[in-house]
Amino acid sequence: MRNIDFDWRPVALVPVLAMLVMPLIGSLSTWVTLTVAGLAMGMIIFIIASGLTLVFGLMDVLNFGHGVFIALGAFVATTTMGVMSDWTGSPELWRNLMAVFPAMLVAMLVAGAVGLAFERFIVRPVYGQHLKQILITMGGMIIGEELIKVIWGPAQIPLPLPDGMRGSLYFGDAAVEKYRLMAVVVGLIVFGALAWVLSRTKIGLLIRAGVQDREMVESLGYRIKRLFIGVFVVGSALAGLGGVMWGLYQQTVTPQMGAQVNVLIFIVIIIGGLGSTGGALIGALLVGLMANYTGFLAPKVALFSNIALMVAVLMWRPQGVYPVANR
Repeated sequence: MRNIDFDWRPVALVPVLAMLVMPLIGSLSTWVTLTVAGLAMGMIIFIIASGLTLVFGLMDVLNFGHGVFIALGAFVATTTMGVMSDWTGSPELWRNLMAVFPAMLVAMLVAGAVGLAFERFIVRPVYGQHLKQILITMGGMIIGEELIKVIWGPAQIPLPLPDGMRGSLYFGDAAVEKYRLMAVVVGLIVFGALAWVLSRTKIGLLIRAGVQDREMVESLGYRIKRLFIGVFVVGSALAGLGGVMWGLYQQTVTPQMGAQVNVLIFIVIIIGGLGSTGGALIGALLVGLMANYTGFLAPKVALFSNIALMVAVLMWRPQGVYPVANR
């Protein structure tokens, strides 16, 4: 993967987009509110997309079933937080966190375990066959959604924010929701952890080497298949974490929520360079900002804004902002 320190221009896209939009919004306080909301949304999307980025970058697997892990994580959180109502109903933030963090952990464990089975029985038979991967993983997602309906029912379920996380903080006239700030912090932690593992550990070295040249890693005696399985499980767990974050962001969960987010995820991965974690972060932040800015300025074109963003970036860099070698 390309080191983002060697090329600052894609990084500059995020502040450039924010600065270009500021005069159109007019009010500084409104711009700050929209910008923080966009960054928070982008960080949540990054958490979800980071797992799929790793899976595609190392395994060359087009997993269109990634959305089922998002929905599964969100529904597991509704159950976990539902039995901790004394903690979520408290106005004290630390008590809320003692409910939310276990819910995130349980969601990651469940999504990771299901991801292990998904890789073994659905993905493994179609390694190296992209068309079959698309078809079979989409089928797996449909089955997963139906199983979620069997367990939790087909209806929309509320996932309200804990009492202490509701409301806003004020910076002058700008109102910033507490949960959005928390989402930014969690997203930065996930990115920092991934960056550290990929750049500072032996496992990260093997992952990056596997992205560049799988055959070379195998010739050195490393069992790349075990690494594949581990990456897939981690990617599924991150999708579960992102599902919790997205459910709290929307404050409702549905069995189809993962499929609905899938479009944004693939836009982010394409902008990022098909396998680049740093590129996925930049793509996610751009998508989050664009969605919030256009939702405020021109709601009728908000649905198409991120596709237009992707087209614009690809016209500049056809392989994405930080393309992975051999993609």
